[in-house]
Amino acid sequence: MGSMVEEIEQQEEEEYSLLKDLKLEIKGEDGTFSLCFWLYLPININNSTTPFPSTLLHQVHLDIASAFPFLSLHENKKIMLSPLLFLHQEAPTPTNSIPWTEVPCAASKMDFPLMKWVHVGCEVAVDFVRLYIDGEVVGEKPLTSLLDKESHLEGLRKVSLISTDDNDDRIQGYVYSVEVFPLTSSIKDFYVKNPPLQLSVDTPSASEIEVGTDGVWSIVGGKASCRRNFSLDVNLLDAFGQPVNKNMEVVASLLYADNEALVEKPDDAEAPLLTSYDGIEFASWDRPSKLINGRASFKLKISQLSSKCDNKLFRIRFDIPKKGKYPFLEVLSHPIRCISRNRNAKTPSFTWRKIPSGLHVLNGSLSEGSTEPLHNIVHEAKPSSPLKRVKLGQEKPFVMFKDDNALERANGRCSSPPGTTNEDDTVYGTSLEGRSENHEEPFNSSSDSESSEATDSFLKSNGTPLSDLAVFKYCLSGLTERSLLLKEIAISVSEQELVDFAQQVSLYSGCLHHRHQIIVSKRLIEDGIKIWNMISQDNDHLLWENLVSEIKEHFMKISHCSTRYLVQQDFELLRRIAGCQDIVTRENFEKMWCWLYPVGFTLSQDWINSMWDSVAPKWIEGFITKEEAESSLQGPGGLQDPGTFVLRFPTSRSWPHPDAGNLVVTYVGSNYAIHHRLLSLDFMYSSGAKETGSKPLQDLLLEEPELSQLGRIIRSFEHAR
Repeated sequence: MGSMVEEIEQQEEEEYSLLKDLKLEIKGEDGTFSLCFWLYLPININNSTTPFPSTLLHQVHLDIASAFPFLSLHENKKIMLSPLLFLHQEAPTPTNSIPWTEVPCAASKMDFPLMKWVHVGCEVAVDFVRLYIDGEVVGEKPLTSLLDKESHLEGLRKVSLISTDDNDDRIQGYVYSVEVFPLTSSIKDFYVKNPPLQLSVDTPSASEIEVGTDGVWSIVGGKASCRRNFSLDVNLLDAFGQPVNKNMEVVASLLYADNEALVEKPDDAEAPLLTSYDGIEFASWDRPSKLINGRASFKLKISQLSSKCDNKLFRIRFDIPKKGKYPFLEVLSHPIRCISRNRNAKTPSFTWRKIPSGLHVLNGSLSEGSTEPLHNIVHEAKPSSPLKRVKLGQEKPFVMFKDDNALERANGRCSSPPGTTNEDDTVYGTSLEGRSENHEEPFNSSSDSESSEATDSFLKSNGTPLSDLAVFKYCLSGLTERSLLLKEIAISVSEQELVDFAQQVSLYSGCLHHRHQIIVSKRLIEDGIKIWNMISQDNDHLLWENLVSEIKEHFMKISHCSTRYLVQQDFELLRRIAGCQDIVTRENFEKMWCWLYPVGFTLSQDWINSMWDSVAPKWIEGFITKEEAESSLQGPGGLQDPGTFVLRFPTSRSWPHPDAGNLVVTYVGSNYAIHHRLLSLDFMYSSGAKETGSKPLQDLLLEEPELSQLGRIIRSFEHAR
């Protein structure tokens, strides 16, 4: 039969329930089923109790007075799944009273986390029980079936699952999205669908806060003439840590840190916590902050001094009252010591100050996207040699092999935009997110109000689709601003208007190399939206394994390649560029797509398509990293012969970077050192290359004195990881 569990307490979408109200009743013939749900277990601050040990779900039977554990937390902080009454021989029965402490069960090896959402899955089969945490199997136990006995089958039909006892105050848990289904369905599929929400303080966004060596925040407060503004952002995230765009308001309140009691407003005095809007102060509870793209920003002041409150520390609580009082929809700041301006406080370990570039100043030094003091950052990569821009198909096709001074002069008129680098640093995972060039806005997202107003002024009614202001802004902006601008305009204008815009950008910037990134933006964005919507089916997340086949198919369409497919090693690199593992979010997909589409567009050109399809020799091995390319040039006794080279696509160049989709030559120089040179393919995109009968790219490469033979890359799954 199908699913053998029927949910009694139905839950509406996006509704959270108390764990103690969960009730499930077994129905059907063979008693097998799968069950999964999201579980949040808080810590009781007032009495410092934890839910270890306790039973999350009990097995109850109409004819048995006692209840037996089904899903429980052991005192060693492990979660356990027990055999089912009347289905498994190992479970106690009225005639076989085995102590539950001696019953075999499926148990996790890791501690069960508190204060966060965890997806719990249970599979109950005839001959085993299996336990899942966050979509992965963490425990399994083979068991013996009792279904051959009619008495046990009848008893099985009277078994129900209920949650904790009403008088057990250790369990104050919450459940979300309870699902029951047959064993033939996948728990992992339910794990990625419709995750629950949780508030968090975005600590790196804090400004004007001094952080002591004990982790306590020091904030200047008190009377109006002395107190200072400080800023904090709060994020609404799903269980996977991704921002969620919901129309909600967040309220800030001041609490005592020791007991989390509200700091009351003294008679005839100001509110203890104030928020500023346009220079005017309001009581924080009178002016909640709206969530915009999953983020609420607060500019706050504290009127109460710790010295006037028995030197107590404070905390700021952020919550969403209209959604109900849930511990996961409220979050507390670090402990705060509110001091007067003249107080001689201890020297802080560092200070957060927000500066326009979005970097943070730590002890007076700049650190990109990190909140750690610089002396704790020990993994900084050594910069590689600058990549020089060269043009192919001209009288001297490889000017990159001139002296460095000549190279700098040649590149002077095609400088990179502000905030970019000239190195081809290979970046993966979360490190990729920290690059200022990378654009993390969704394809269909709107920018802030300032950007929207500016975009409105771009559209003109005098016959020119895009104004000079748009052209100037694109020329002067960094990559993030450029991507936002193109996302605003690309969908609303025609391809010819984009071509005209690209020509204007080239004219004003004095560089042609921005051109084709602008021209392809319309198809890149529209195809990206179409592919994501088709694969995700309106879900916020999907499994990587479900994405692979679709990406393989669409890449062949973009690249016009009919004989060569992407292989496992290629997808491993794409996964690292996306910054994901098994779960893919829209943000992960866009990172990967903004790198992959320009590569596919490059490969669609006739002059390089044949190189990609070539097997003997294999001019382009596949998607490889800088490190793999360098390793391939190493022989048994050191570097291979000078002139040996391989071709690769730089992993740090994504749309709309002008070098996205271009090729890099990694080769052994005459000085027995490895060099990396970026090939500018702008000339090859132009019609002039075909009209002048330019030589094939292979011939141009081999005519260069520094390049003499094609190297070979030995790829393996382990090496690619």
